[in-house]
Amino acid sequence: MPKASSTPHSSAYLNALTQEIHKKLQRALASPSQRRNLLQELFADIALEVDDRAKDAILSREDDVISPADNRSDGQLCFYDVLADYYVGVPESGKAILNLIVQLWSQSFASHIFALLFHKWLFEAELDNSEVLLRYSSALVQGATNVFWIDIQTNTRRFRSLFSYLLEEVVLEPARLNKIPVQAQRDLYLLLARFILFYNSADKLESFLKQFPAFPNAFLVGGPADVFVIELADQLLKLKVEPVLLYYLSQIKVLRGMELRMTTSTRLKTCLYSFTCPGGPMYPTRAVRHAAWDALDFLFPVGRYPRHLISLFFRLLYPWYWPSSCWNFIMGCVKTILYSLFELIFSRWAKVTRPRKQ
Repeated sequence: MPKASSTPHSSAYLNALTQEIHKKLQRALASPSQRRNLLQELFADIALEVDDRAKDAILSREDDVISPADNRSDGQLCFYDVLADYYVGVPESGKAILNLIVQLWSQSFASHIFALLFHKWLFEAELDNSEVLLRYSSALVQGATNVFWIDIQTNTRRFRSLFSYLLEEVVLEPARLNKIPVQAQRDLYLLLARFILFYNSADKLESFLKQFPAFPNAFLVGGPADVFVIELADQLLKLKVEPVLLYYLSQIKVLRGMELRMTTSTRLKTCLYSFTCPGGPMYPTRAVRHAAWDALDFLFPVGRYPRHLISLFFRLLYPWYWPSSCWNFIMGCVKTILYSLFELIFSRWAKVTRPRKQ
């Protein structure tokens, strides 16, 4: 991956941004009562998308220079993207900020800020102290987990570039991955396993599973595919945002044909089946129930009809669900009949008009 270079003008702008970040961190360190609010504001600032005026000041326009935006596939460029590249190219500029973050280590949003600003620096810098390296690696995993959950809660992809870097430039590149301790490597793999479908990276799932590290309890949980499915099932049970859950259920179909242990397969079935039943404890909506049924029937076609019969039997035990079920059934039949009639009319009309045109 080519590193971004910067002109003197863009370097001056990024240096000014660095000074502002340093001032806000100093204010947070000096005022314990306002510390959380100041760190939250700083996190929100560096997570903002770069506007057009700032892009002209930050990004280089020279022909022989590669700007950070040239490596972005989604077109979205945030301040943390350019600052992370800047701290890799000019490591001295981020030392003062890093020292202040270490002093605020236990505070909320400190790990968020570290993950956004220094996720590239951590894998490019030469750190000989194993304790410091473990501390930074743990903070990276914790901070990345927190920011990815912010995307989940808001149903956005603002931190997609952070995920893409950790997946494509770290996990799939052993030279960088081996710079952090083994335990941090395992935590990073588990983190990416929970969000790989959310960030539209299902096409890299095969390569991701091939690079999966060995776990101490592998004889209990199984191979890489089993660990991945277990993490994914746990992630589904934690999701409370309906559009995100529907997206996961639509993407989970990539698991078809994956060789799993019986216990892992049963765990996934139980997870999906929990979304097919109305009422507590999940209270899934009708759209979620249908999406869960589609995923369950697609991944496990054997036993499809007995499952539906059993579900229908239990639905009959709750009379208060009958009116809505009958209404949805009637509306579904009406829509099917109307769609069939429209399709028949249009097909007849096409046959009649085709000879005339000829």
